[in-house]
Amino acid sequence: MTEDIAPDRLTAQAIAQLKQRSIKSWLLVSTFQLLAIAPPSVRQGLGCFLGFIGRALIRRRRKIVHQNLALCFPKISASQRQRLLALHFRALAQSIVDRSVLWFGTPAQIRALVHVQGRHHADEALRKNNRLMLLAPHFVGLDAAASRLTLDGPRGATLYSAQSNPDVDALVRLGRGRFHEVNLIHRRGGIRTLLREIEQGTPIYYLPDMDFGLRGAVFAPFFGIMAATQTAPAQLAKQFNMTVLPVLCFWSPKTGHYHAEFLPALVDFPGQDDIVTATARLNALLEQWVRQHPEQYYWVHRRFKTRPKGEKSPYIP
Repeated sequence: MTEDIAPDRLTAQAIAQLKQRSIKSWLLVSTFQLLAIAPPSVRQGLGCFLGFIGRALIRRRRKIVHQNLALCFPKISASQRQRLLALHFRALAQSIVDRSVLWFGTPAQIRALVHVQGRHHADEALRKNNRLMLLAPHFVGLDAAASRLTLDGPRGATLYSAQSNPDVDALVRLGRGRFHEVNLIHRRGGIRTLLREIEQGTPIYYLPDMDFGLRGAVFAPFFGIMAATQTAPAQLAKQFNMTVLPVLCFWSPKTGHYHAEFLPALVDFPGQDDIVTATARLNALLEQWVRQHPEQYYWVHRRFKTRPKGEKSPYIP
């Protein structure tokens, strides 16, 4: 799909409607618009500054990151974990700043910012009319990969957790659904819609690694700790005989660019494994991917908040 014909829902009317929602919305959208046309060095400098400020001021999230790193990397020194924590806030802040380009920049800017490798794996699956699941773990480059992939098409669908602030939610929905037809399905009660999309052959972008409680989940090891893990990837892959392609996206602090990579399809997944075994197998793969760039995993999430019966949450003092 070439830039001049790529469907783009970021119209002047849509932007004006966002700005009219509230003063907060006007400020947020205007800031993102300015950042989208700013030199990359300005965005990089702002990301560095916000990473430092966020780490200093957002104490609750800092404590969550610290606890997650202590649980998952108990053998490294305290100073090494502090460095990981600092690098994480730096990368996280940059990913937020760079959404200005993803959501308000030109297609050419997005292509220059986000590079893709291994796309042929997805193209081959679609040529074979295989039902396709793009498995996207929560690295800070998640939105960069999603925007780049939707820019190139085709139509897709994904489950979506609404933002608590309605103005922010409206911005996120417009940004994430900017190119082509992307069905953002509300996670609460949206599973039937997702199933219909899969039945129709729509590729889905699935995020497998958040703790949403035990509904639809089992406990599976993650960095040696039992974590409530959604079974949907294994269940959907088995029910619909889906090709499951992991998509990883990492940010380069040297270049400021993002590198999204389609890995080869998971072999025989879930195959003959039961759902619990298949889910544990997926967590083991995820752990390997996290170790490649541990500072870029989404550690601000309370990944281990749901505990087996009788076990205390690690986030409670």
